[in-house]
Amino acid sequence: MTVDNLIISVGRQLGSGGCEIAKTLAEHFGCKFYDRELINMAAERSGFNPKIFERHDENHGALKTFFGPVTGMLERMTGTFYNNSISQESLFQIQSEAIWKASKESSCVFVGRCADYILRKNPGLFTVFITADEEERTEVVAQRLGCDMETARKFIEKKEAERAAYYNYYTSKQWGAAQSYDLCINSSLLGQERTAEIIANIIKEKFGR
Repeated sequence: MTVDNLIISVGRQLGSGGCEIAKTLAEHFGCKFYDRELINMAAERSGFNPKIFERHDENHGALKTFFGPVTGMLERMTGTFYNNSISQESLFQIQSEAIWKASKESSCVFVGRCADYILRKNPGLFTVFITADEEERTEVVAQRLGCDMETARKFIEKKEAERAAYYNYYTSKQWGAAQSYDLCINSSLLGQERTAEIIANIIKEKFGR
């Protein structure tokens, strides 16, 4: 099947190497890569400060604790008048529009942020979820944060609970469940480089690229 723009959506467990694999896929297929870049795109589109989107990023429920009752803080952060009308759903919609716009402009690789759901009707979409063995993921996060293994485990549990709540809420699907993606793969089996190669081969087979 031939498509105009190839769109790869990568979901990932923390410490699985999902972001690195996504970058490799973007380089392989000549796609634009979007991870946290989406925050700046959404901020530019809306006029809001990127910090608002960062707080909401893949974390459903953070908005209330961040905004609180003090609207003056938002006015200082955004440089615009805040009228109490912003909501998590509004921020999600703004980011969704940025994802949709990017997908129309060129081939893209998106990391997280429900891109698989937002672009579910795009004929060029391929969705993958990257997992890895728990011990390996914990070691990666511990090294990244400079902490002990137990602290890393707690950090992983918290962040993944936030990602799951965000994804499940906006997509009505289950984060990390096989039925939610075209492919689920464990990067611990063959390593990140070989995992990226396997995913790329499957994509080539599907789209004839």
